[in-house]
Amino acid sequence: MRIERVEVVPYSLPFREPYVTVRGTLERRAWVLPRLRTDEGIEGVGEAVPLSLRGGASLADVVAELEAAADRMVGADLDAMPAADEPDPVGRNLSPPVAAALQIARLDLAARLAGLPLWRLIGASACEPVPCNATLVAGEPGQVAADAERWAELGFGSFKLKVGMPGDVAAVEAVRSAVGDEARIRVDANGAWAPEQAILKLGAMERQGIELAEQPSRDLADLRLVNQGTAIPIAADESVASAADARRALEMGACDLATVKLAKVGGIGPGRTIADLLPVYLSSALDGPVGIAAAAHAAQVLRESGGDAGIPHGLATQLLFSATIAANECDLHGHLLGVPQGAGLGVELDEQALARHRL
Repeated sequence: MRIERVEVVPYSLPFREPYVTVRGTLERRAWVLPRLRTDEGIEGVGEAVPLSLRGGASLADVVAELEAAADRMVGADLDAMPAADEPDPVGRNLSPPVAAALQIARLDLAARLAGLPLWRLIGASACEPVPCNATLVAGEPGQVAADAERWAELGFGSFKLKVGMPGDVAAVEAVRSAVGDEARIRVDANGAWAPEQAILKLGAMERQGIELAEQPSRDLADLRLVNQGTAIPIAADESVASAADARRALEMGACDLATVKLAKVGGIGPGRTIADLLPVYLSSALDGPVGIAAAAHAAQVLRESGGDAGIPHGLATQLLFSATIAANECDLHGHLLGVPQGAGLGVELDEQALARHRL
């Protein structure tokens, strides 16, 4: 069996409300779907997430990379390709979002060919709903607290606040007051603070019972200083994008755990190697339905392997969008993210919706 066609489909969806962080404001989010089709008509789909706000590749760059990779993949014999959880030969020199997209597409295709859900193909023996945190965008304290209350009404008990801007300490206090003492609160500064400022800010937030601080400063050297100056557990995000980064972070004492975004690290396989070194939780890079499903399947393996940090994952971001291109995708019941039924990822695209939102 051979890959007969690879289609590269860019599309975007609107947010319900502008997504605001210290790195900027987004009204819409764009993705690129690589769709692999065999000569027998079976399809596997992946998802590339441009990380331009983090200094990564733009949408145009991602499309160009995928189109070049597609040209090399057409005609490939599936039996001669590496195992589905290994890097794709055409992806070794590509950006992590593109490498992740190609690996996810091959995993989806391989699992569909085998008639298995992806989680079983990659080594999990059972599948459970994935507990998730609420994601709160930055804003005025009262606005952020009202947002937290809306998530709480949906059944969420863990809340992630974007910080690093004026009023963030007050926003944390307002959210704590709104959601009560039993709720978990974590903060994410996206590397905005110098170490000294991070220590002061986290010291002011510490009384609110902060579960963890995600990427409070820019790099591992800075995180090490922050980790020494606060009792709040430090989670690395941008600073840990590979197993080598994780090993260095561990040796330096820079963080207690790390968040894995599949688009950031290059796919499920690289994410698992990081989890072999540091406790991790999975997080969305504002993924679309395909990326969220891939992470939900990956969460099953991490739970069984012991790499899961045992805290809610940041995978409920589909609630931030006002539309979807999926006819079947992960569903949320309160704070629990359900994995789609069926072979492969279990995601089925709504072709009419995709056509409406295609770029």
